[in-house]
Amino acid sequence: MSFSITSHNQQFSFETTPELFSPKGLDRGTEAMLSTVTFAPGERVLDLGCGCGVVGILAAKIVGAENVVMTDVDADAVRISKTNAERNAAAGVTVLQSDGFRDHQETDFDWILSNPPYHEDFSVAKNFIMKGFNRLKIGGKLVMVTRRRLWYQKKLTSIFGGTEVHEIDGYFVFHAEKRRDSYAARKRRNR
Repeated sequence: MSFSITSHNQQFSFETTPELFSPKGLDRGTEAMLSTVTFAPGERVLDLGCGCGVVGILAAKIVGAENVVMTDVDADAVRISKTNAERNAAAGVTVLQSDGFRDHQETDFDWILSNPPYHEDFSVAKNFIMKGFNRLKIGGKLVMVTRRRLWYQKKLTSIFGGTEVHEIDGYFVFHAEKRRDSYAARKRRNR
């Protein structure tokens, strides 16, 4: 299976499989998330839970492939993301198999973007938020898209000290900026 999209006046083609998330095209949630982000050349980007690699490959065209890390727990997603990176002239991206942040040590990101599995319990998203905070540089942003608002808004605020929320076509896109080295809730408790 494959699909194509156009972004920044460039055509991109993606191979996928029925088992991967949104196999027939770019899902509306990821599209909503990408519409809220403006990458700059040289910024470091993590596509967390990359699936077939759309977010990381589109980011690579702006920030440079050498500045992009893409991870997924699924071995097929990793294999297909590597293929898609080559297919779209972004072969310099780093694609790693990892359960969230468990299996890699990459840090100092300007952006971490994720469309987490929000139909399950919140354990995956909680891990992405808490561990993601530690992998961002000061001023870096964690960006997540979900269909649920309240839990994510509370969790992001407790860790980051606040979050911007964009509501787009029934999705909530959260932007949480790292402004300090410790979790916001921990700082409040120490007062």
